[in-house]
Amino acid sequence: MSALHRLRNGAATAVRRVGAPVGSVMRVRTDAPLVALTFDDGPVDGGTQKVLAALGDAGATATFFVLLTRVRRAPALLRDVVAAGHEIALHGPDHRRLTTLPPDSIRSRMRDSRSELEDAAGVPVRWFRPPYGAQNMRIWRATRAAGMTPVLWGPTLADWRTTSTEERLRLAVQGERGAIILGHDGFADAVDGVDDGPAPELDKGRLVSAVAAGYADKGLSLRSLGEVAASGRLVREARFTH
Repeated sequence: MSALHRLRNGAATAVRRVGAPVGSVMRVRTDAPLVALTFDDGPVDGGTQKVLAALGDAGATATFFVLLTRVRRAPALLRDVVAAGHEIALHGPDHRRLTTLPPDSIRSRMRDSRSELEDAAGVPVRWFRPPYGAQNMRIWRATRAAGMTPVLWGPTLADWRTTSTEERLRLAVQGERGAIILGHDGFADAVDGVDDGPAPELDKGRLVSAVAAGYADKGLSLRSLGEVAASGRLVREARFTH
């Protein structure tokens, strides 16, 4: 059996077992003038505060996909994100690529991570974004079984790599209504179980302000994924990594 046939058969089995559409949320189909802004890899002292300040100045909200390795180091900063009216979601207990971990550990990893994050944040956790966007059918099923919905992204702030400010803005402001924009208030490193090289040097707050202004020029507002989802219908795509 080819890899494509195995993937299709696995997707069909997941639908029967989980009772939910297979695939990760890629965008929201909505008529509301909204785009979803999301941030990964925090909370991190310095970066998260700058992002929060810029969001506050813009009257925007966002969804923060946090790492438990960072939450444990900065629990008060997590509470600041919640107090500012933003949405909390899970990025993982650390930033290791899930497809490289023992398959039998995934289900308990998802369940326990969601429980720990909800206890720390004091709010329900609905969304999960796998580190690097890497997932297979086993990970997708474990995410759904833990009561979360997998989320990927469309436009990106490109704030995880070195490039020009002009290029970051060009990439970030490509979205239309219901787009899910990827940003980062932190940068994963050895603390999170990975080595992705040096973090790029940039002012995250200034970048967020420029992105908010760019979308305002298009008549669109930056809101959390939960707020955008409430205005329309989730659009999913089956994107899996083996």
